[in-house]
Amino acid sequence: MTKPLNQTFANLPVTIFTTMSELARQHDAINLGQGFPDTQGPQDMVQLAADALLDERNQYAPLTGLPELRHAVADACGRFMGMTVCADSEVVVTSGATEALAAAFLALIEPGDEVVLIEPLYDTYLPVIRQLGGIPRLVRLEAPDWTLPRAALEQAFSDRTKVMVLNTPMNPTGKVFTPDELAFIAQLLRRHDAYAICDEVYEHLVFDNATHVSLMSLPDMRERCLRIGSAGKSFSLTGWKVGYVVAAPALASVVAKAHQNLVFSTPPNLQRAVAFGLNKDTDYFAELARDMGRKRQILSSGLQEAGFDVLPSQGSYFVMADITPLANGMDDVAFSRMLSEQARVTTIPASAFYDAQGGEPPRNLIRFAFCKREEILIEAVLRIKAWKNART
Repeated sequence: MTKPLNQTFANLPVTIFTTMSELARQHDAINLGQGFPDTQGPQDMVQLAADALLDERNQYAPLTGLPELRHAVADACGRFMGMTVCADSEVVVTSGATEALAAAFLALIEPGDEVVLIEPLYDTYLPVIRQLGGIPRLVRLEAPDWTLPRAALEQAFSDRTKVMVLNTPMNPTGKVFTPDELAFIAQLLRRHDAYAICDEVYEHLVFDNATHVSLMSLPDMRERCLRIGSAGKSFSLTGWKVGYVVAAPALASVVAKAHQNLVFSTPPNLQRAVAFGLNKDTDYFAELARDMGRKRQILSSGLQEAGFDVLPSQGSYFVMADITPLANGMDDVAFSRMLSEQARVTTIPASAFYDAQGGEPPRNLIRFAFCKREEILIEAVLRIKAWKNART
């Protein structure tokens, strides 16, 4: 009998994302489950990346990233967050935000450290934290408004708390944490001498009157926060897998060591194109948000007309919907499967974004991704309406 494999990862089930995407393929469904755009991103960036492959600079990039990209990240922090960042000592370029998260966890967490996380949450956080010996302390937001439960969050913190993970704008809820909520979190971090890993990959995708504020920009947070950004989300180029971590020099240097032992460096042609993109006029980022906001409205309005209770979404690629009016007692997994098979529209059941150790998750919510072409969203709504009418 062979020796067992790493149990943290060997015991992970097939993800619901894989399951639902396979259903979408089987039934020729419109896949609004996976959060990636179906457009090609800015053509000038794609052309620059293609040209850069031919400029004879295709060997390893510097460990922390090409100087032009590190400077572009630092300049963007100043332009959008009002923060002064040193490109040489406070920026680490990574192979996507997922690697940035892993490097940040590796830099901070040792066995027995407690990590405060907010549910519902992105599914890659917990396996890495547990593999490192971290102990998750979960705090749950409640639909429909996802207000920060301050008493529960305060109770989750202790002298053993090493890190809090904060995702804003938030996947899957679309919540953007308010300045008042961020100030409360900052106060807890100061009181317990803890760090924050700030997953801000949707920083430019905020809608209506919401404003993204980085926790790192608050007083006394500069030395406690590791801020993670994503070119994939900012430029609709998710397959490029270019991310970045911004942190004070003492933190960034350890993140860089973790990054060295994960992937070492990121493709230089893509780095040059992302540097160009980050230096785009502010109008580009404003139009990106306006365009995604229109798509959110098309999908949200259509789902409401079809009979769903649609929750507000202030940012990200996602909107959550309450299936109760249509589900006839089915839970989110069964309903999502039925929607793929019968309406030929694929979503993700929201229970996938909760941890089994945190208690029973809500079973009445599903997540739709609206980062698709408008005609695809309109067709998805038409399919759902036709399906509903056929049932009545």
